[in-house]
Amino acid sequence: MARPAEQRPERGEAQEAFLDAAEVVFAESGFHGATTRAIAERAQANAALIHYYFGSKEALYEAVVARRAGAINDERRTRIAALHARGAVTLETILEALLRPTIALGRDPSRGGAHYARLLGHAASGTDERSRRLTGAHYNAIARVFIAEIAAIVPGLSPEDTVRGYLNAVAIGISLMAPTGRSQDLSDGALRDDDLEEIIGQAVRFLAAGIRALAKPPG
Repeated sequence: MARPAEQRPERGEAQEAFLDAAEVVFAESGFHGATTRAIAERAQANAALIHYYFGSKEALYEAVVARRAGAINDERRTRIAALHARGAVTLETILEALLRPTIALGRDPSRGGAHYARLLGHAASGTDERSRRLTGAHYNAIARVFIAEIAAIVPGLSPEDTVRGYLNAVAIGISLMAPTGRSQDLSDGALRDDDLEEIIGQAVRFLAAGIRALAKPPG
């Protein structure tokens, strides 16, 4: 009696399994510490399929970044468009549109966002060629959108200070993505680390005040 052919997962399903596994392994071990064997074991698949689907560990790493970056930036563009459609563009609403997609992802365990938060933190602060290339390829275009929005809404803000204000906002957003519990520790339990609305709202108020303080007074 002939043995039934071994069933392989559909290409899309297999790719998602590898992306999920790679996100965890890259976050925990970094790019150099991660191995295709560890990723394959976590995905419960043959390591050879990584090269079949992605070509290399480097290409897989970029695919992990691109998957989340694409979803985050699509949501940011949708939010900006909705603000303009409603005539609700303020510095605060622009900053919320920037911060909410990343912070909400990082604090959503159902989407594994905490792992991407660590990975993104490494890439965004990295000075190596790979980190700079990936950050530029997947985040520079949306960065210019928000820089232009901030410049248009805050009079007296120089182009240089607009860029600095945007980068400060991104740095704070990344720092708030993962629920580390540190705010609870430092406040002796007075602050909750699971109140998404308060976390985003306070970050927006803080950043808006700081960006406005950079603007030159008229005259």
